Amino acid sequence: MSAESPESPSVDPSRPPARRSVFISGAAAGIGAATARRFVAAGWRVGIYDVDRVGAERLATELSAEFGEGSARAGALDVTSADQWEVALEDFVEGSRGRLDVLINNAGILRGGRFVELPLAAHHATIDVNVGGVINGCYTAHRHLAATPGSMVINLCSASAIYGQAELATYSASKFAIRGLTEALELEWRKDGIRVQAVWPLFVQTAMTDGLAIASSETMGINLSPEDVADEILSLVRPRGRLTALLPHSVHTAVGLPAKLLAATSNLMPSSVTREVNKRITRS
Repeated sequence: MSAESPESPSVDPSRPPARRSVFISGAAAGIGAATARRFVAAGWRVGIYDVDRVGAERLATELSAEFGEGSARAGALDVTSADQWEVALEDFVEGSRGRLDVLINNAGILRGGRFVELPLAAHHATIDVNVGGVINGCYTAHRHLAATPGSMVINLCSASAIYGQAELATYSASKFAIRGLTEALELEWRKDGIRVQAVWPLFVQTAMTDGLAIASSETMGINLSPEDVADEILSLVRPRGRLTALLPHSVHTAVGLPAKLLAATSNLMPSSVTREVNKRITRS
């Protein structure tokens, strides 16, 4: 669908242009909440949607009080439900005159531990949320993104998609899936005018990592803050300078020096070296 299609939002020349809008899944806390704060402060209209509706509405109320009425809108969203995605997106774009500039697929869950020592249900839930939730989001948001010139999708990936992580096997597998989905859609959706990228942090200080006691987190530390990731995400949507505009967009962006070094190592070295590095990190 092009921006000129019949389903594109109508423009009333007598009204000022709508603010740029960003929809964030899993935005009630952690990286999602920090990202919502950064975008609202930068003048964007932000959709804060989460399975925790109370937390999402509390944050939206707080941000609207600080930055002005209408700065944020909140609602319930279980990302594993395509129907809930449809309802949430319609609810959000109705208030932005059909505009959806950026979709941030942030919602995710993490369970750490040896593969067979975790309940099988936990593995399936990880795939349902981390993979199914992103597929649902991209699929249902496409028509809104395609109707908004210069739109973008940012998927929360992970440095665990560099090489399969012991004690994070299914989580790591889910992020490999997001890596592949991002790369495929980046190619497919170019003709629709939608840019697709992923951000790759290492361990971040959020509720997801509270109490996480696995070898890789102890070796690497949990040093990134939600704000570190939010700053990287916001930087991806800012206009590029004349010189940087000549360079191709990077599909994947590592967050933090350790993640950047690991990503660079995996790109430059044979897979056997990457395996050995991860073997040492995970003490396997």
